[in-house]
Amino acid sequence: MSKTYQVVGIGNAVSDVISQASDTFLDHMGIEKGIMQLVERDRAEVLYAAMEGRVETPGGSVANTLAGLGVLGAKTAFIGRVADDALGRKYASTLADEGTAFPNPPVAAADLPTSRSMIFVSPDGERSMNTYLGISSEVSASDVPLDVAGDCDVLFLEGYLFDKDPGKEAFRTAADAAVAAGAQAGISLSDPFCVDRHRADFRGLIRNNLSFVIGNEAELLSLYEVSDVDAALDAAAAECGLVVCTRSGDGVAIRQGATRVDVPVQTVTPVDATGAGDQFAAGFIYGMISGADLERSGQMGCAAAAEVISHIGPRPEVDLKALFAEKGLG
Repeated sequence: MSKTYQVVGIGNAVSDVISQASDTFLDHMGIEKGIMQLVERDRAEVLYAAMEGRVETPGGSVANTLAGLGVLGAKTAFIGRVADDALGRKYASTLADEGTAFPNPPVAAADLPTSRSMIFVSPDGERSMNTYLGISSEVSASDVPLDVAGDCDVLFLEGYLFDKDPGKEAFRTAADAAVAAGAQAGISLSDPFCVDRHRADFRGLIRNNLSFVIGNEAELLSLYEVSDVDAALDAAAAECGLVVCTRSGDGVAIRQGATRVDVPVQTVTPVDATGAGDQFAAGFIYGMISGADLERSGQMGCAAAAEVISHIGPRPEVDLKALFAEKGLG
């Protein structure tokens, strides 16, 4: 019997607020370039007020991946927490409008507001993210509808949620429900600092609950405390069925058991690197659910990532299916 959803994601429901900014501005505001920093509520308000020409869109890493999958026609659902405030209601309604089911209603009388990430894009396309986690980081096992997590072909988890114990429990609960129902469960590692903080727990989750892991070079090197990609792939392949390592301009290395596939990328000058990893995951997972082999899945991921870095914003602006067909990947 076919499942209701092809892909269910669980992650931070974060409203992305994007603005272009010079390197001088970043220095002046004390923003470290090119990474994700967590900020407190007061700092979030200062940065938000300093942004010019703000573009606001529902975001969060896995939510962006689901948006890409939705563009490709996949049936999706997202598990996460928003407050019953203006940003939260907009977040929930936009997901619904985009065709992604959002089974968690906005939380009324919440102590914390809906999460937001202030993303400053510098002239070289690098993005510096300043995230106020708000209510999204409070996701726990009680937020996981087992009838949703257990009714999909692929469950995709967001590493950022691993920063709190309730989030870890939510992941295990969702993964257990998905795997018991015959689904594949996987994770995006999200950030090398997040990996560094929770290495042992990440390793345990990957070894015991998951069938695939997607991360960039820095994240996988941190996860396995090694200095080269080959060693990281060896270690990951011993613990998990499938590992995918993105390496920016150096292409993508995919390892499944003893099989290694390297997918080259076409160099693209980025306008905004926000969402590149999220849309790579969308393309790759779409390949998985549509029966493509590892190489073609990797090529789909690279094509989706190249599209999203060619414009401002973390979500596709073209028909990805048509783009794949144009590149002979349909």
